[in-house]
Formats: sequence, C-alpha cells, structure tokens
Amino acid sequence: MVKIGIIGGSGLEDPQLLKDAQQLDVDTPYGKPSSPLTTGKINDVEVVIISRHGTKHQIMPTNVPNQANIHALKEQQVTHILATSACGSLRQDVAPGDFVIVDQFIDRTTKRPSTFYEKDHVCHLPMANPFCNHLRANFKQACESLNYKAESKGTVITIEGPRLSTKAESHLWRQWKADVINMSTVPECVLAREKGICYSVICMATDYDAFIDGQEANVTDIMKVFKDNAQRVKEVLRKAVTLVTDKECTCKTDINTSVIS
Repeated sequence: MVKIGIIGGSGLEDPQLLKDAQQLDVDTPYGKPSSPLTTGKINDVEVVIISRHGTKHQIMPTNVPNQANIHALKEQQVTHILATSACGSLRQDVAPGDFVIVDQFIDRTTKRPSTFYEKDHVCHLPMANPFCNHLRANFKQACESLNYKAESKGTVITIEGPRLSTKAESHLWRQWKADVINMSTVPECVLAREKGICYSVICMATDYDAFIDGQEANVTDIMKVFKDNAQRVKEVLRKAVTLVTDKECTCKTDINTSVIS
C-alpha cells in the first residue's frame, strides 16, 4: 500500500489539489503538528498534507515541530513523504524558479530536536544517502513530463535561520560545494528515516543567496518567486504522487539495526 505525506509551504492544503479533502486536528506525544492534517486523494492515491510553517506561515524555522509532524504522518500510516522547499541558489546556473532534486545535505542547524530516541536508547542512523532514490526518480520524471528544468542531484545546506546568510557565509557554502540553501530539510528527513518512511525533497530556487553583489536575497523577491511558481510546485506534486510505488527500500529498514538499548 502507498500513502503519501506532503510537507511544504503554506497553500498546499488548497482543496483544489485534493479530492474529498478533509481536515484532521490531531495531537502527538511531541505536541501538535505545524498545521491540521489535510487528507484526501490525488488520482485515487491517498494523501496527507502538512503546512510546515503553519497555514499562515507563522512558525519560524527553529520552532517547526518536526517530531510532531513526522509522528503525525506515521500515525496516519504514511509510507512516503514528498517534501517541497523554497531555497536560495548557491550556483549561478541554478536560477530563481529552477528545481533541484537534492541527494545530499549539510547540517548547520543547532537548536532542533533531531531524533525520536532522546532517552533510554541511542539511535546511530545511517545517513550516507539521506534521500530516497526511488522518490527522487519520481520527482525527476514528474518534472520532465511537465518540461520543467530540474537538476537531478545536488547538496542542500540547512541553516538554523531565521536570518539569511552573510556574504562571507554564502561564499563558504559555495566552497563546500553546496548547491542550494534552506532552513527546513534537516532534521525533517532524518526523523522520517527513523520512522521508516521514504523521503525526498524538491527544492525550488527563489534567489541567489548572498554571493552575487547587487542580487542579495530579500524577502520581497523571495516571496514573489515563490508565489509565481506555486502552481508549478502543485503540478509537480500532483504528477509525482501518481508515480510512487511500494518498492523495497533501505529507507524503511535502516532503523531496524540502528538502535542501541
């Protein structure tokens, strides 16, 4: 059985995206998720949507309840998570509006709970390949079918936020060979792996971070690109959901040999 969780920006709970849309107000041992769960179907595939920063984008990155979000999706028997993220580009050839289907991350967060195993047990989870290759291929196929430009791999660096990068930091991230930068992917993807859920994120560049003089990122420009491309993101998700199949995957089984009691 396949049941898809979607985690992304505000607006994805649009009832026009889902058939038979309903909202569920749930609680978890880790508190409430970022938003009510919006359930429904896309082309007969069951889907559960969470707005990562709340339905009014009121939750700053550090305060996103990642544990509650992932736990709530697991409780709904979600098997795969398709996530979206607005990102800054760290490459001149990845322009605002372009998609990057990342295959690696660099974690620069400092204040977020990053595991469900906080006491009594220790979890040493393998993360050499942090994103599900099957879902990454689904995202790539979806973009190709829609004729949208999408890099098939890349490294995302996740910073704590909520501030944007300094110019010195932006140049450092580029020296580290990061391709895009955001404030959301870690620990979201790690927690999904701990729950045995396949996870992939498609990043949409909204700006050039801070490494190009005169084109430094600002909220006005970021939100304009985000809103202009909101429909394209929905189209990619609508297509990708129909491509997901229940294949054997180490995303589902790594946790079985990772916990030391």
